[in-house]
Amino acid sequence: MSAVDAHAPATELGRHLQETLDWHFDPATGSRFWLGLAGGLGFDPRADIRSVADLRRFPDVGELLRTVPAEDLIPRGGTGTYEVFDSGGTTGTPKRVVDATSRVANADWCADVLDAHGFPARGHWLHIAPCGPHVVGRTVRRIAARRNGLFFTVDMDPRWVRKLLADGRGDLADEYVEHVLDQMEAIVATQDIRVLFITPPMLEAACARPAIYEALSERLEGLLWAGTSAGPETLRLIEETLFPKAKVCGIYGNTLMGIAPQRPREPGDEHPCVFRPYHPASVVEIVDPDTRAPVAYGERGQVLIHLLFRDMFLPNILERDTALRIAPAAGDVVDGIASVRPVTTEEIVEGVY
Repeated sequence: MSAVDAHAPATELGRHLQETLDWHFDPATGSRFWLGLAGGLGFDPRADIRSVADLRRFPDVGELLRTVPAEDLIPRGGTGTYEVFDSGGTTGTPKRVVDATSRVANADWCADVLDAHGFPARGHWLHIAPCGPHVVGRTVRRIAARRNGLFFTVDMDPRWVRKLLADGRGDLADEYVEHVLDQMEAIVATQDIRVLFITPPMLEAACARPAIYEALSERLEGLLWAGTSAGPETLRLIEETLFPKAKVCGIYGNTLMGIAPQRPREPGDEHPCVFRPYHPASVVEIVDPDTRAPVAYGERGQVLIHLLFRDMFLPNILERDTALRIAPAAGDVVDGIASVRPVTTEEIVEGVY
């Protein structure tokens, strides 16, 4: 059984799951998307789904998110201004989700987690990553605002880089990276940047440019990385050699699952970076892709997500990544996630994100 599973409605997860199902399958509050699918499910979600394990009875609707009208995803009972966000498109046409406040709450929680990592409470942020139509831009802007920093951005289009690499035009992809670095250099040369949000491939490219690296190595107090994975040797190089004065934290997440920041390290941790999902709104399991049963602790499996947001309900979504399942931290009940990497297929091209 997964450590995040719950068969007793009295648990926090059990209560949250029931509230989520009641909201999304009540004709007065649910979306056209789920209310339209409900009749063909063969079960009553509000009465028959009692645990995370039961969520496997739902179909994986990931493919439908590539074409569904966005307005059909908005719950009828929802309030506030809904925004539309796309996935990265690493497996084909991007998938689409909507959100009003749920992901803001996820971002606020992540901002609080950075306190445990010792991130500076003040200081300007520089974001070297996608902005629209990707949710990460809004998320990091929110985190920076919560931590009293101005938010500088250099937009990046990972889809274009992936297309260039897939088409064998690596030289043009390299030119695009230099274009991003030119903009980054202009900012770090004139602004007092204290926190950097960046992907590992772009960080490697930035550190190879002396003007950027020298400015950041002198001032940087926090480094938040996300996107493509960073292995133990890369993390050791970042923390001990490149930016020994900066607090370093990773984030795992995507448009569908929300944000899972790195949990603070504990004595005896085998893995230098273990991510902790936003429980109970985002339940992440590491499973056997054929059976969708959780693998044992320490084993590698595929990432299965159940998004239990008020703005969006996405159960039983098998993601493109594999990871190791890690036992919960002391005093916690939520599994950790380590050593994330994409499923090895020719269709996936990571590029700069």
